[in-house]
Amino acid sequence: MKLICVGRNYAAHIEELANERPASPVLFIKPDSAILPREQDFFIPEFSGCIHYEVELLVKISKVGKHIDRAFAPKYYDEISLGIDFTARDLQDQLKAAGLPWEKAKGFDGSAVIGEWLPKSSFPDLGHLRFTLERNGQVVQDGDTRQMLWKVDELIAYISTFFTLKKGDVIFTGTPSGVGPVAPNDYLSGKLEGNEVFSLKVR
Repeated sequence: MKLICVGRNYAAHIEELANERPASPVLFIKPDSAILPREQDFFIPEFSGCIHYEVELLVKISKVGKHIDRAFAPKYYDEISLGIDFTARDLQDQLKAAGLPWEKAKGFDGSAVIGEWLPKSSFPDLGHLRFTLERNGQVVQDGDTRQMLWKVDELIAYISTFFTLKKGDVIFTGTPSGVGPVAPNDYLSGKLEGNEVFSLKVR
């Protein structure tokens, strides 16, 4: 199982971090050890003083595929959810400035929250899904899949040209604007079309 993450897939998020808009999807991978176990709190790692939350729509791959045509991409997933790509922003900035990979800032233990999976058939239009992240009861991120630069099916086709997708793989499709730091005792919850799919405490 692998976690394939997409960076810079929402224009407003690109702007808020003063990044350049990419010509193609930015991809990176988190190891399976990054998955935060269900019902477990998130512990801020000692190596970072600035951990940011990034809520994202998730897609779980349902069968093996390589060089998947966009038209056939819907056949490769049946479930969707929300998750958090926790990011050590201070460490990431240092690595980016040095031209180095981001893995230490993105793939550390517990950095990937995966919510409850929901059947995609429950949603009439995957191109127009609203999702939110609440921090201590206040909405801090409010996204809609229609804001994506590359839609889910485009991402599956693109990713599969580089990596064979296998059953159980999870795609993190990018985060909208509103990312920010977490602090001890924060309570985070994610809602997809009003359905709460995850909640956790920060320690």
